[in-house]
Amino acid sequence: MGPYDSAISTGSTTSSPSSAAKPSEIDGLLAGAGYKVRSTELHQVAQRLERLETVMVNAPSEISQLASDVLHCNPSDIASWVDSMLFEFNPPVSIPSDLSDFSDLTYIDSVVSPAINQTVCNNSWVEHHTPQQQQQELTHQLTVVTAMEEDSGIRLVHMMMTCAESVQRGDLPMAGSLIEEMQALLTRVNTGCGIGKVARYFIDALNRRVFTPQAPCATGWSNENEILYHHFYEACPYLKFAHFTANQAILEAFDGHDCVHVVDFNLMHGLQWPALIQALALRPGGPPLLRLTGIGPPSPDGRDSLREIGLRLAELARSVNVRFAFRGVAASRLEDVKPWMLQVSPKEAVAINSIMQLHRLLGSGPTRVSAIETVLGWIRSLNPKIVTVVEQEANHNQSEFLDRFTEALYYYSTMFDSLEACSLQPEKAVAEIYIQKEICNVLCCEGSARVERHEPLAKWRNRLGAAGFRPLNLGSNAFKQASMLLTLFSAEGYCVEEHDGCLTLGWHSRPLIAASAWQPLLDTVINHNNLL
Repeated sequence: MGPYDSAISTGSTTSSPSSAAKPSEIDGLLAGAGYKVRSTELHQVAQRLERLETVMVNAPSEISQLASDVLHCNPSDIASWVDSMLFEFNPPVSIPSDLSDFSDLTYIDSVVSPAINQTVCNNSWVEHHTPQQQQQELTHQLTVVTAMEEDSGIRLVHMMMTCAESVQRGDLPMAGSLIEEMQALLTRVNTGCGIGKVARYFIDALNRRVFTPQAPCATGWSNENEILYHHFYEACPYLKFAHFTANQAILEAFDGHDCVHVVDFNLMHGLQWPALIQALALRPGGPPLLRLTGIGPPSPDGRDSLREIGLRLAELARSVNVRFAFRGVAASRLEDVKPWMLQVSPKEAVAINSIMQLHRLLGSGPTRVSAIETVLGWIRSLNPKIVTVVEQEANHNQSEFLDRFTEALYYYSTMFDSLEACSLQPEKAVAEIYIQKEICNVLCCEGSARVERHEPLAKWRNRLGAAGFRPLNLGSNAFKQASMLLTLFSAEGYCVEEHDGCLTLGWHSRPLIAASAWQPLLDTVINHNNLL
């Protein structure tokens, strides 16, 4: 379907390579998952774990059942822990015969249920032990469970990397065999959090790539993705950070202008713009005329959803006395949009807003490569006061599958870790589906179907600089806005940092998204317009 537009106005206006994973990379993945073990030690640890497993096979089968139902904190050092367990089991520890009653115990989310106390008291061996001895015995059994899950987590990381190597070599039978083994191993870990959750999504992506390579993994503009986007917005601060930071930069760029025009590359329910409208309403000297052009997907049911969003924003603008005009431009892809569709006036101060959209223009083929150059070219020709760009701080546009897999595993492990701090459970669950679709596209798709081609800030600096743009510093107000935003979230792991005039939001020491602002160089604008 070709692009079309709709318009709304209020007030007195009219609208018209490497082939194998490096040990240091695997070490980083293990460390990120909380495992204090190096890749070079995995072979020795595995041998010792096999010895431990052989010793434990003489224990009652109920211990294995217990292992599948409980999750506890990881031991700080798996290698040292295994050695100490082997020492305790040699000679073997005498386990009371009545321990079979433990099969009735229930553990949920790492918390021992109240029923345990009653069940433990029903064991005859408890009658001959003090409460302290009972606690020590139970702690010992739970430590066994912890190690078994720790072992499974380490094996999953190692097997996923091996499977990714097999995919890169084209050895799909080997990859398929590893996938089956990993799916079985998943039953021994908690897939509701930690490495178990990450492994579940990545194994699913590997499974799709190997067994159903033609299955769609679309993350482009669609109504379904808009719903997922909305829940991701509510669940965590990343999109709010993007909107707040961009809005502050746009507000400062519009200072002193009476007619301003924002072009939003991805309207998505218009979540970003109520805050800007309210900020403009409070501007000293009165608000300007605000024009907003929102680009989004055509509605599958024939409704003009862009117009509906525009009507809601127009009502808000009217309530705060901001003259407002809206124009909707429906297009299936950003590269289908042409500058004439935006109806930009030379008298307007223009802002181009791109929230996690430009990476979709980066492709492997000649046509897709030119898409980013074409779009940046016509952005430059509009001579905007500011171009706000927010992108994932990741490198998922690598040609080698193993490199891409390794980077994605590290990046999304951190993202899922940060989501654990989310207290909004329904939104969190749907937000994870949003991330899962990204993972699927990064790992399962190639060519034009792979649109999640995230690149780090350093590469965007080079690309935008070469395209005739100069960076604008995001001022101290943007930093303060972002920092204040984080106070709305109880988790202390989120952090905002400033890097050469750009802002990043991350989880602990890992930046996850980066915000920057740009302006076309005057001479490049003149030269480009002369060529038109």
